[in-house]
Amino acid sequence: MPKILTVGEILVELIATTKGDGFHEPQPLIGPYPSGAPAIFVNQVGRLGGDAAIIGRVGDDNFGHLNIARLARDGIDVSGIEVAQGEVTGCAFVRYREDGSRSFVFTMAQSATAALSITGAGASLMESCDHIHIMGTALSASGMAEVAMEAVVRIKARGGSLSFDPNIRPEILDTPGLRARLDGVLDQTDIFLPSGNELFMLTGARDEASAIRVLLERGIREIVLKRGAEGASHFDADGRTDIAPLTVEEIDPTGAGDCFGGAFVTLRLAGATPFEALRLANAAGARAVTRTGPMEGSSTRAELDRFLADHETDY
Repeated sequence: MPKILTVGEILVELIATTKGDGFHEPQPLIGPYPSGAPAIFVNQVGRLGGDAAIIGRVGDDNFGHLNIARLARDGIDVSGIEVAQGEVTGCAFVRYREDGSRSFVFTMAQSATAALSITGAGASLMESCDHIHIMGTALSASGMAEVAMEAVVRIKARGGSLSFDPNIRPEILDTPGLRARLDGVLDQTDIFLPSGNELFMLTGARDEASAIRVLLERGIREIVLKRGAEGASHFDADGRTDIAPLTVEEIDPTGAGDCFGGAFVTLRLAGATPFEALRLANAAGARAVTRTGPMEGSSTRAELDRFLADHETDY
């Protein structure tokens, strides 16, 4: 199986135990939980037994070492994580509103991640990996974007493959240079994993069928549309495959899409059919929301098989 590399933010998440809008007054918190979209993705790869690595940057503090220990425990190559003396690891403070939506406070711009650059260890990892997975968040800051794009260039030049999850908010699309970076990655993408309206944000199409056609004509081999509570769909030159949603009690949705992506990419690169990869990825995303903490719901294959057995009537 190809070794999978990802690049980007590594942080901790602290979750308010009360519901409300934001942090305008003191709140009791639980955490810290290891987090960051690329870190959650690659952790899911490792939990499924995939060979995986991450390039990132954390502070030389408890939060940074917590993340490194967690990823290493789950089999991830952490040699590309730089530990920055005198700097801090980024944090996300999360509070749920009564309607289930979330309010975030981030400290990423002031953290070690903001100064991510290519190191010798990172360059070595780029040469040892056969697949690169890019999250849109890695393209939103110039330092991370430079490292991510260099990894894409090197791995694709050797005949490797690329999966891309835009994971991007519409309000930051006008960030200088971001649209060009997104287009540059899309031009080289083999597996595209958008969620909901991201399909239209990046194609300009007004309906799903047109968006899918535009992306396939662009050279993307597979498109996996994550529909959240409505399941997921896979599109390629051979047609369309749909998977029904699984009924679970949602406790914490953070990281569910990253677990879905990690499972799908791992299984497809290991030779699973689109349906089997979609089925297990759908289960990975559903199981993830039943645990508090963004990385706490990542699953082994045995856990996914048991989860599906418990929900087999949904199929």
